[in-house]
Amino acid sequence: MFVSRWLQAPLYIGLIIAQIVYVVVFMVELYHLIVDDVIGGITHINEATIMLSVLGLIDVVMIANLLIMVIIGGYETFVSRINTDGHPDQPEWLSHVNANVLKVKLAMAIIGISSIHLLKTFIAVGSMDEDGVRSDEVDAVYTPTGVLWQVVIHMVFIVSALALARIDRMSQQTLAAAHEQPH
Repeated sequence: MFVSRWLQAPLYIGLIIAQIVYVVVFMVELYHLIVDDVIGGITHINEATIMLSVLGLIDVVMIANLLIMVIIGGYETFVSRINTDGHPDQPEWLSHVNANVLKVKLAMAIIGISSIHLLKTFIAVGSMDEDGVRSDEVDAVYTPTGVLWQVVIHMVFIVSALALARIDRMSQQTLAAAHEQPH
């Protein structure tokens, strides 16, 4: 049974491949920002377009960070220890990673990603009326109801992360209290 944990190793390899895909996506987006938005429109650079492009880059980076947390933290927690003690590049959070810490960190990363998407939506709907607005970005149509649902979903992410953090804190307090009890 204990050896079955290695069945997860190919899943983490798949996530590493997904990380490579995100590097390619980032480079393509960066290329489009430089060539299309800056060089292609050097005489009339649109600040909103630049901001949306940069937010897209930040979004890709945050998703890539999320992947790293899942790959390293999940592998370390559920498969096998990664011997990085004393290595100068060891992530600070890796020294105290466990399933609860990983869940809270993932929830915070998801909130960050959701915030970026929500900000992009708010920028796109700056002049929205009751019928909605069409965005140049991938022919997206934003409606008041759709924006409301994005805000509601974002708030659910926040409440969920707060609940996870509270549960983690309660479990740490219970564990500390159990260690203080005389045997």
